[in-house]
Amino acid sequence: MKSLTILGAFAIALAFTSLSQAADKLTLLTENYPPFNMSIDDKNFARESGIDGVSTDILREMMARTNINYSMTLRSPWNRIYKMTQKKSNYGLFSTTYTEERKSLFKWVGPLVENDWVVFKKANSSIKISSLEDLKKYKVGGYKGDATAEYLKSRGINIIETALDKHNAEKLAAGRIDLWAASRFAAPYVAETAGVELPAAIFTFKSVDLYLALNLNTSDSTISRLQSALDAMKQDGTFDTLVNNYL
Repeated sequence: MKSLTILGAFAIALAFTSLSQAADKLTLLTENYPPFNMSIDDKNFARESGIDGVSTDILREMMARTNINYSMTLRSPWNRIYKMTQKKSNYGLFSTTYTEERKSLFKWVGPLVENDWVVFKKANSSIKISSLEDLKKYKVGGYKGDATAEYLKSRGINIIETALDKHNAEKLAAGRIDLWAASRFAAPYVAETAGVELPAAIFTFKSVDLYLALNLNTSDSTISRLQSALDAMKQDGTFDTLVNNYL
């Protein structure tokens, strides 16, 4: 009888542990934004080992160090997974630009990596840009929902937006837009995927940090554990090793 009681108590404890682990599991969402996060076969849907990139590798190491249960999915469009992360508990989104406008919308872990926002032109174009004001003279392409495009729009610049950033590379190559606002590091990858000539970077208008953004209902203890793991990686050299694999 006593053994049955012990077994029963063990079963209940195990059940509660399983429920707790399930509740703490993080669902991490991302998109094709090389070299930070990308599918290994260049498709717009991938799971787990089908995803790589510098931010992806950093996050995997953070999860391993904290022993947090998680899943990872790459899909598009960005707007969809951005809104999904805001609505669903224990959902996270990467790589996400930290801005004052977004600050109160998520809980943040990072920075994962630095990024430059740059204006690109066709390699043979004679266009010169020395200020944001100069952009108002041209047709500028941007990625819908991306912080780069949102930043320029907030400063009165008309942005011709696309649902996939590779369409901007294609439109620039075809002469349908004059300039393309994008990440310094991502644009070469995107252009290669689109099968077009590498554009020329002509004007850097902002440097930003990319983060893991988590739903506001994510526990503070989870945020603290992840941030501590990332900070430790930067201290012991692991972070630099992972970044240098890509950048």
